[in-house]
Amino acid sequence: MGNYQAPTVRKAFQILRDIAGAPGGRSISELSRALGIGKSTVHGILSALEAEGAIIRDPDSKRYRPGLTLLELGRLTGSTLILRDVARPHIESLMAKTGESVFFGTRSGRDVIILDSVESTHDLKITSPAGTRLPLLAGATGKAFLSMMTDDQAGDLIRERGLRKYTEKTITDPAQYLQQVSRVRETGYATDDEEYIRGVRAVAAPLAGNGLMPSAVWVVGFTPNLTPEKTTYAAATAKAVAEAIHQEAVDRFTATSRETP
Repeated sequence: MGNYQAPTVRKAFQILRDIAGAPGGRSISELSRALGIGKSTVHGILSALEAEGAIIRDPDSKRYRPGLTLLELGRLTGSTLILRDVARPHIESLMAKTGESVFFGTRSGRDVIILDSVESTHDLKITSPAGTRLPLLAGATGKAFLSMMTDDQAGDLIRERGLRKYTEKTITDPAQYLQQVSRVRETGYATDDEEYIRGVRAVAAPLAGNGLMPSAVWVVGFTPNLTPEKTTYAAATAKAVAEAIHQEAVDRFTATSRETP
């Protein structure tokens, strides 16, 4: 794509930064003078941002201030960064205990996105760097993320997207899949026995609530290493790690919120 930058998008971010840094808000004229952008262009961008809830316009002063959408995005970004920082030592410990690759990630639209990972020390191992996107409805992670939804929400998602068959062991029957999702809510972890990748097992533990992004920690290994017995141990350990990450993140996020004026 080269160095191409969309001018309107760049101007929109300039306007958002200026409004966010002005305690009393900004008028169209002030934004135009401060940023050197024509009033008609400023007005058009403001209208689009207001429609998306990124800014609000005071009906009396005619000045623009940050909207709920912008504030919510900031809150979620802070939550994600806190989660990633908190999770790091825990997933390192989980890898040391299980010997298998460990991943930590959150949902991003139709996908699961990896926020951090720790590779196994085995010569042959599963690797995926931070930023990698995975299908939402696949393997242990899919069951873990759906377990954080209501039955209706999970059912609607499955009906909308369907259950793709990745291997001969993939569960493609919606009723059976939802039974396993329900099981995750009871046990605190999900399992995957070659359902996503042939020759690979995985366990995943969900963590959500208290204002944090729905996330999960999962352990992945080749079947000769991640045996059924080891899978049981990895599942229980991943569950404990997810609970520890969740509690520490909630405490950190609460403390950060109190410090913010």
